Amino acid sequence: MKKAKENIIKTIIDKMFEIAGYDIGYNDILDRNDDWYAQYTMTKEQEEEWMKWGEEYINKSRVWYKKLAKKEMAMINLAYGLKIVQPVSGLA
Repeated sequence: MKKAKENIIKTIIDKMFEIAGYDIGYNDILDRNDDWYAQYTMTKEQEEEWMKWGEEYINKSRVWYKKLAKKEMAMINLAYGLKIVQPVSGLA
């Protein structure tokens, strides 16, 4: 079961970087001890897309209870989520 959860988290993190538009993944950050999570950013909309995707992915995995998918994604976001930025708009 532990290995299955690790694989799910790896897939979720890989998807986070994909949605945010980066060409890196879980294996690239695995052994980093710096603040890698603050060096990469995503928009609020990208975060929402990733969270929704992750909840659906967790539900399909059947490793966690379906009711816990939202809570698990919130915990994964807290531990591994990228810094949220909003693009500057309306500047002339």
